[in-house]
Amino acid sequence: MGKVISVANQKGGVGKTTTAINLAASLAAIEHTTLLIDIDPQSNSTSGTGFEYKVIDNSIYQVLVEGYSAREAVKKSELPFLDIIPSHINLVGAEIEMVDRPQREKILRNAIVDIRDDYDFVIIDCPPSLGLLTINALTASDSVLIPVQCEYFALEGLGQLLNTIKIVRQHLNTNLDIEGVVLTMYDSRTRLSNQVADEVKRYFDNRVFETVISRNVRLAEAPSFGKPVLLYDSVSIGSKNYLALAREIVIRNKKLFRNSSVFSEKSKQTSD
Repeated sequence: MGKVISVANQKGGVGKTTTAINLAASLAAIEHTTLLIDIDPQSNSTSGTGFEYKVIDNSIYQVLVEGYSAREAVKKSELPFLDIIPSHINLVGAEIEMVDRPQREKILRNAIVDIRDDYDFVIIDCPPSLGLLTINALTASDSVLIPVQCEYFALEGLGQLLNTIKIVRQHLNTNLDIEGVVLTMYDSRTRLSNQVADEVKRYFDNRVFETVISRNVRLAEAPSFGKPVLLYDSVSIGSKNYLALAREIVIRNKKLFRNSSVFSEKSKQTSD
């Protein structure tokens, strides 16, 4: 069964969508079948992987609101091992349309149950809020990856996110775990970045990934070309950082796939 990881942080501008796109692309690049689900109404993961929401027929909106199967919304990306369920601007009103539905918090979980076995990893890009869409993502997930930017207000609002995770764990998804915290927008030349990194490591201890995502021009440019940074500039610092993060996640999750000889072999190659 595929590992479902939500990328979440209700604070905007922390590199959440950048992480969702490039982590999914990097997992695919090391030949792990990966599905990226964009449930953010801004549709940045959709456009950042080369899809235009205006010309998409089926999207996550149809899955959540109109009852389409998730399989009907899956699109093939430019990368052989990466699929995407795109978002749509109509998702902006989805929370209102979903509010009277029975088991409204579990719509996404029920929708992906038939396709998660098709993938090693399912990455969900959440909205920058803690509304019903994010609750659906957390309820559908095995774990949460939290991007934290190396800037002054790094820990601002994280208490609220952790409290939401706790509530979801208590009432909706007892197996929900924190996959880890990844530091983004890191600049080793500045004292602030190093101070923030130290503070986040004190706060989260061993849940902080060893991989740090550095500030990188190519990483910032890639979305405007509708490409993950790996396809835009494969030798950039951003590409190397996200490949390292993908490998770290694969290594952390080897036990979950111990019964899969294919995954075990991939993991061995990744860690070599």
